[in-house]
Amino acid sequence: MSTTSSRIADLRKSYERAELSEDASHPDPLRQFDQWLTEAIAAEVPEPNAMTLATVASDLRPSTRVVLVKGYDERGIVWYTNYDSRKGRELAGNPFAALQFHWVELERVVRIEGRVEKTSPEESDAYFASRPLDSRIGAWASPQSEVIASRSVLVANAAKYGAQFLLQPPRPPHWGGYRLVPDQWQFWQGRKSRLHDRLRYTAQGGAWLRERLAP
Repeated sequence: MSTTSSRIADLRKSYERAELSEDASHPDPLRQFDQWLTEAIAAEVPEPNAMTLATVASDLRPSTRVVLVKGYDERGIVWYTNYDSRKGRELAGNPFAALQFHWVELERVVRIEGRVEKTSPEESDAYFASRPLDSRIGAWASPQSEVIASRSVLVANAAKYGAQFLLQPPRPPHWGGYRLVPDQWQFWQGRKSRLHDRLRYTAQGGAWLRERLAP
């Protein structure tokens, strides 16, 4: 065993920043999420909008990657990406996914599960138009998840599409938004002695069942 591996087993942290109780939490998980994300932004947590997205392929092999949340409301959690990417292909075959936010500095984790659907073309168009020009060109230049010979392929593609579209690149047909419609949320707050707070919200008709889980 390497020295680093042996040291990992000895790492310890005492979680003592906050608590999460049934009385202090919102009955609606979206409001609880909004409160925690707002607090993460106010605390200047690095990339508070970064979330891990987990999908499962048709061969049942899972994969994860980090994406950025770009919107959320009562309809669900939204991000944007290349539909032809690995995650896009996996969602086409299995439209269920899981999201996780980890705000280390606040000792908090939010997990969200549900069915994923594409956003409307109008929503995707509006967000694409709001992106910086180089990001819009990049959506055309990168054949996401495909093998390429070198970085020069991306540079050449960017130059090609930049010259073709100038200042007005349209949204690529292979690029747009996804929305995860939650049917389960979990909120985890680190506590002392590993007796963490963990609340689960499960969709039941038009309401949410809130339960405490053992950590």
